[in-house]
Amino acid sequence: MAAEKQYWLMKSEPNAYSIHDLKRDRTTYWSGVRNYQARNFMRDRMQIGDGVLFYHSNVEPVGVAGRAEVVKSGYPDHTAWDKKNKYYDTASLSSRPIWFMVDIRFVQACREVITLKRLKEIPALKTMAVLRKGNRLSITPVAPEEWEIIMKLPEWS
Repeated sequence: MAAEKQYWLMKSEPNAYSIHDLKRDRTTYWSGVRNYQARNFMRDRMQIGDGVLFYHSNVEPVGVAGRAEVVKSGYPDHTAWDKKNKYYDTASLSSRPIWFMVDIRFVQACREVITLKRLKEIPALKTMAVLRKGNRLSITPVAPEEWEIIMKLPEWS
């Protein structure tokens, strides 16, 4: 029996990698996550076919910029072994990896960003992880009901 489809919000700073970069590249690996909880989501829970809200952070306006889907489930993050990479980690070995990543594929860009402010104005999203005070995780689960509400917003092209 196949696992039930899950949904995720993945944050990226658009000056590092944006929804437009993903649209151009079609697929990418999501490397460089160095938070254990976010790593665990990728390593243990994210599966092929899961939906992804691609979220632009650290920019104005912050918010959902598009959507993607997981096309390869968790596997070791090779950037942790590259001494020239900013995500190099001496504790992570190819024989005993610490960090993991997934591959995602572009699905759709928003016509305009669904801003954090806009998300906060929707009562049914009040418990959404990205809206919780102090939540700084780069990857968070999205409930199916939250996904459905966001997919119906007019900001999608």
